[in-house]
Amino acid sequence: MDKKQGKTLWYALAGAAAGVVNGFFGGGGGQVLVPMLAGKCALEQRKSFATSVAVIAPLCALSAAIYWWRGQLDWALALPYLAGGLAGGFVGGRVFKNLSMTWLRRGFALLILYGGVKALL
Repeated sequence: MDKKQGKTLWYALAGAAAGVVNGFFGGGGGQVLVPMLAGKCALEQRKSFATSVAVIAPLCALSAAIYWWRGQLDWALALPYLAGGLAGGFVGGRVFKNLSMTWLRRGFALLILYGGVKALL
């Protein structure tokens, strides 16, 4: 297997891991995908964050469609979160380019830690 094929395999495995996490938990695939993109796939950190968003969006849409099809999605409850998420995504995308990678990594680490603590409690 040449280097390009090996890299493509890692990209596919990273996407698969993110999809499994999203499917199981209804989100959180980016917490798997960002470290894999930055580490194993050797993508620059800022590009890893941005690429993760591009990959996670359709995965979330697919997971939401499956939950909706099974009757497990409450659109009335989801819509206010969607509106807030769209606004937050816009603001986050604008601020993203101005933050140092040190602060982005720290914020990401805190988010992962917070999620882990909440899951355990």
